[in-house]
Amino acid sequence: LAAWIFLTIGISLGWWLAYYELGWGGFWFWDPVENASFMPWLLTVALLHSAIVVEKRESLKSWTILLAILAFGFSLIGAFIVRSGVLTSVHAFATDPSRGMYILMITAFFTGGGLLLYAFRAHAMQAKGVFSMVSRETALVMNNVLLAVATFVVFIGTMWPLIAEIAFDRKLSVGPPFFNTAFLPFMVMLALILPVGAILSWKRGRIGKAAKSMAGVFALAVAAGILTWTLQTGKTALGPVGISLGVWLVFGAGLDLWQRTGRKGIADRLRRMFKLPRADWGKALAHCGFGIVIVGIACLTAWAEEDIRVGHINQPFTVGDYEITLEDVSREQGPNYISTKGRM
Repeated sequence: LAAWIFLTIGISLGWWLAYYELGWGGFWFWDPVENASFMPWLLTVALLHSAIVVEKRESLKSWTILLAILAFGFSLIGAFIVRSGVLTSVHAFATDPSRGMYILMITAFFTGGGLLLYAFRAHAMQAKGVFSMVSRETALVMNNVLLAVATFVVFIGTMWPLIAEIAFDRKLSVGPPFFNTAFLPFMVMLALILPVGAILSWKRGRIGKAAKSMAGVFALAVAAGILTWTLQTGKTALGPVGISLGVWLVFGAGLDLWQRTGRKGIADRLRRMFKLPRADWGKALAHCGFGIVIVGIACLTAWAEEDIRVGHINQPFTVGDYEITLEDVSREQGPNYISTKGRM
């Protein structure tokens, strides 16, 4: 969990750096080095959810161990991508093939060794808990499958230029169009499953009861999407769908907390809500964060406007609903750099 938290902080700071500090016009470009950090993050998310099933129901033991090995292995693969120079990236720290060979050997030793031990010992990890098709365990298994497949998609897209060059002697690049098309559907399915899975019972749940509980949240999410579609200037479905999913996740997490407070009065339930275990609050905050990220990504992707042009002083130009005029350009000396600044 601690490793995942620090990796999350690192990725988030990378978003901030790219968007606000460097002014690259975006927060994620599906660059090989970005993907190198994202793949172990996805697998660790799956691992954390799988570990819950092991703790609560003593199921998915061997699968959880396999996820742990793969998450660590993909961390080493990320180091190989960043340090070896086999893939072109503006973020690559070195282009030293000999160093890359050492990292590849380390990756093969630890990951291969872990998988070998797993192959010999997996049969000894017998699952004790049995669960039905409609249960929280099943929802967590679906969560794991979606995250694992999404990781595989990112891995194939990241490594395909290298595979194509070695196997077919072709130089090509795989960019955002592929990743957005192949990756996003899995995240949409994951977002739809999360709130429902969180309120299902362990071992055997009732889909009718869950649907009845989530009806209000579903109606609110649909209403938010329809309202967004009505108010937006450009008729794109990405923004309304993203806002609907965000509302679904955030209010679904809130409903999960609320249902854990019993059936007494509102004041008593509010007091009990703040006394819920930290694990419940952690789950709710994580799901809310996922919803907020979806809203932010959808809104920025759907409604951001970019205009690349040569600007001339005192000549106005229009971007969206704004008229912008370049008033002055100056050079400034920093502590260890010289910058060119434009005043608009």
